[in-house]
Amino acid sequence: MRSEEHASQPTYHDETGAPPTDETESGQLLDFRPGIQVELTALAALGFSKPLIAKLAGLSRQNGTTVEAELLASGDVREDAYYGAIARLLRLPFVSSLDPALVVILPSTDAQLTRPTMVRIAHRNKAQEIAIVPEAARLSQIAATLATLPLVGRDLVITTPSAIRESVWKADAARRIRETTNTLFEQRPLLSARVVLAGHQGFYGGSFLTTLACLLLIAPIDTLLALHIVLSLTYFSTLCLRLSAMIRQTLVAPERVPIAPPFGPLPRYTVLVALYREEDMAEQLVASLKRLDWPASLLDIKFVCEIDDRQTIEALKALEPGPQFEIVEVPAYGPRTKPKALTYALKGARGEFTAIYDAEDRPHPQQLREAYRRFRAAPSELACLQAPLIITNARESWLSALFSLEYAALFRGLLPMLGRMNMPLPLGGTSNHFRTSALIAAGGWDPYNVTEDADLGMRLYRLGFTADVMRHQTLEDAPLSIKVWTSQRSRWFKGWLQTWLVLMRDPARLIGEIGIKPFCVIQLLVGGMLLSSLLHPLILVFLGVGFSAMLRAPIDTLPLEVVGLFAIDFTNILGSYLIFLGLGIGSMTDHEKRLVGRRWVAVPLYWMMTSFAAWKALRELRTKPFHWSKTPHMPRRKES
Repeated sequence: MRSEEHASQPTYHDETGAPPTDETESGQLLDFRPGIQVELTALAALGFSKPLIAKLAGLSRQNGTTVEAELLASGDVREDAYYGAIARLLRLPFVSSLDPALVVILPSTDAQLTRPTMVRIAHRNKAQEIAIVPEAARLSQIAATLATLPLVGRDLVITTPSAIRESVWKADAARRIRETTNTLFEQRPLLSARVVLAGHQGFYGGSFLTTLACLLLIAPIDTLLALHIVLSLTYFSTLCLRLSAMIRQTLVAPERVPIAPPFGPLPRYTVLVALYREEDMAEQLVASLKRLDWPASLLDIKFVCEIDDRQTIEALKALEPGPQFEIVEVPAYGPRTKPKALTYALKGARGEFTAIYDAEDRPHPQQLREAYRRFRAAPSELACLQAPLIITNARESWLSALFSLEYAALFRGLLPMLGRMNMPLPLGGTSNHFRTSALIAAGGWDPYNVTEDADLGMRLYRLGFTADVMRHQTLEDAPLSIKVWTSQRSRWFKGWLQTWLVLMRDPARLIGEIGIKPFCVIQLLVGGMLLSSLLHPLILVFLGVGFSAMLRAPIDTLPLEVVGLFAIDFTNILGSYLIFLGLGIGSMTDHEKRLVGRRWVAVPLYWMMTSFAAWKALRELRTKPFHWSKTPHMPRRKES
């Protein structure tokens, strides 16, 4: 007989209605933890078998949880069947769902999202009721109270934790979504991208362009030469950061410091996955998350969906993923972005740590355990760990092959160097692991920044936190369509532009907060990456003009500045390609290199496409700064 059938037919009652206390004669039910015996007795009274209770008690000891939590996470009993049995035990009404319109909103109501215990229900035509979620360890106490004071139970009903969370999410959604969207801007306006260009930034930018135009009219040759020198040297300086990462990768062996597993039970871990129009990915995503090596009773996995995306929501519900999963429906409220959705769901995060994944991700099963070990061994200032993202479909096209090279260079080349140097880390959009307290202290993600990951990495550093990388990877697929790739890359560049503008609203303050060296790294990392992408075609033009000038002039009369600028431009172009390849290939395994093959020869075309995406982003920053360009995903084909 299934355990839920046992739960629906409780077999106890003494004269007070309390569970009996003599059900522990079998050694299987003995447990000497403080207070646990009351819980074991209550579960036995509910009709669960002694072998099952003994098994759950063992898991409870191992995971540092309650036996009840292990029971509900095991799948041996449905949540509504379990709490329905408790209601019959206590002779109270049971309701499996609550009308959000009737929930009484109190200052403490949001706390029910993380620890659902009770809410008040204000009926229209009868007295208020209190919907409670009783704990097994308190059943005997509740039963004794009801037997002694029967009027106490007149306004009580039993419900489930899921019913409370679902009703609370919806009951005050309008207020919560407004706070999510506006809090960062209202409390820390200098850190928010809601204002694209601050007034003084517009003034200085306009003044610079006006001055440049005047100089071009007054002294065009000298101005163009000076502009050429400045742009070429700036472009060259951005290459130096990646060159240092490539040299370090070649000369310095990667650190493999073993970290002993921490003592004591594991904490609860929250996993947030923002989804939009991902119904085709639902089955693969659920399967990937179920492979995570973490006790189900300590997992808090939230699928964060837009409320009008019914296809994705229904696809997830149809899978019945398990009690550790929850669907959070984000109200339709602009801007419709991933960071806004994640920050909205963060209010219900129950874990000490929080991980972020995307719909197409296949994280390594040990990723959460590695992150936890690293956090426990590190000082509290370590707020985030970035897992490496590895592209698995590099074989399918030249575009995915070069995307794979780019990701290898970034996540296994550049970011590890920045982490070791304790420099600001531009996070990837997925597989970030946070201390939840630090994430909340930073204000979550900026709803107005369309590259929220890089922005959050910079903001955490400004607030005194650090970030580093980890070893266990997440597998992803690269876009195969040029249209999809360009749309995604333009969004990234637009977000990087937003991030740089936010950082540069007050450069003196930024230097005071982080220091001059990290400030320079940010300029090379954020501003330099943007500038090199935007300038790449212009550097090619400079190179062509210089080559043409040298062909026309006799060798003995070549101006030194022409030769010098040609050398710098040639170094810039050749260095762009060689460092891109060197850092990427140097970070790959032999298997990945075979997948890429000889398609690296398309690197010049890839750079030109990158530049096109950057210019497109610059235009979109003016016309539609907060528009989120959705990247479609397809599930992996099953191997035969």
